[in-house]
Amino acid sequence: MGKAKKVRVSRATEVDSTPTLHEQIEGDRFARPSARHKARARQEEQEFVDSKLSRRILSEARRQQQELEDEHGISESQLVATATKPGVAGGARARTAALGDAGSSEDEEEDAGPLEDICEEVVVDEADERAMLAFMAREPKPRRVLADLIMEKVREKEAELQTGASETQSVVVTQELHPKVKEMYEGIRFVLAKYRSGKIPKAFKVIPHMQNWEQILHLTRPDTWSAAAMYQATRTFASNLKDKMAQRFFNLVLLPRVRDDIHFYKKLNPHLYLALRKALFKPGAFMKGILLPLCESGDCLLREAIILGSVLSKNSVPVLHSAAAMLRIAEMPYTGASSMFLRVLLDKKYSLPYRVIDAVHAHFMRFHLDERQFPVLWHQALLTFVQRYKNDMSEEQRDLLLDLCNSQRHSVITPEVRRELLAAKGRESSTNEPESMEAS
Repeated sequence: MGKAKKVRVSRATEVDSTPTLHEQIEGDRFARPSARHKARARQEEQEFVDSKLSRRILSEARRQQQELEDEHGISESQLVATATKPGVAGGARARTAALGDAGSSEDEEEDAGPLEDICEEVVVDEADERAMLAFMAREPKPRRVLADLIMEKVREKEAELQTGASETQSVVVTQELHPKVKEMYEGIRFVLAKYRSGKIPKAFKVIPHMQNWEQILHLTRPDTWSAAAMYQATRTFASNLKDKMAQRFFNLVLLPRVRDDIHFYKKLNPHLYLALRKALFKPGAFMKGILLPLCESGDCLLREAIILGSVLSKNSVPVLHSAAAMLRIAEMPYTGASSMFLRVLLDKKYSLPYRVIDAVHAHFMRFHLDERQFPVLWHQALLTFVQRYKNDMSEEQRDLLLDLCNSQRHSVITPEVRRELLAAKGRESSTNEPESMEAS
């Protein structure tokens, strides 16, 4: 048996196989592909479910759903309706699914992600909340939602048909819908009830362009929408509706949903908070549809006022709409929420007409002889008003406010109010001041 031959490697080959300094520098400068990516790609391809298995999964899900309906005698629509009723077994979980709270389920909590940083935790002073309760209306106005409005229109239409009234007297909102259209929009409500992210059905986006948009919107059951769906709906309707129609949407759909969410969870869902901020895209509709009705209701809680005041403070509001809102709030019967909204709007440091300043001054002077204990919010609003507009008040108005400080006192805030009033210069005559301003 012969000896194994040794493989001789020439020095030239060894030198060529060793990278030079130039090649090392170039190699460090650019990233080189690794074979691991191919292995990962093959592994990811294997993780996908093929079409046959997908059909089997869907058919199994349908079979289980059918068995559930046959066993309990309920359908999916009845399950959604039952989920919105309080007092049902598992009601807390069902109500959570209906309202779509970000903190209620693990999946939605992951989807909310950075939205949690938008809403800060609201700390409510119990003593101040008790003081606000003393100024709430004993019999608040009944709250109206979209369903109430639709039923009212239906009854009006039936009365017109019975009495033979002319159809030209008013524009009829309710119309006979094609069964296919009705079925389609009734199916969209199940999509919106479980919506978290992604695209909204195109059929829903065209609702603002319809003449009977309120009737169509009622078929989608806004009370069962998720919070994310409410945000997308607010974006769509605020962008495509005129001010009067957007006002109706804010007042009949968005405001009741926001109040229900705050009452049930003691905080506001981040998606609903973003919806309120998006509603300020139409500032006039926001004031008439959300802010002023909340003040007129007489049952606005301190937590609601703080959250809505945060929305106003974080967004830019045109001076005309803010001044008109302050004028209206100052003339309303006093509630604790009025002080919060006045303080936030006054703190924006607008150049207000004298008419608005006089109205706010008269608002505070109404409580000169009131013996009730006012909340801290009232004193804070008075201090903000004096700090921002002390030089725009007459000497008589400043003297009246100094007398008010003697009857309505706060141990910390009242001395600051007196100091600001004593340091004021007085109202200067201005020829550019408009004689009147119409509230929009």
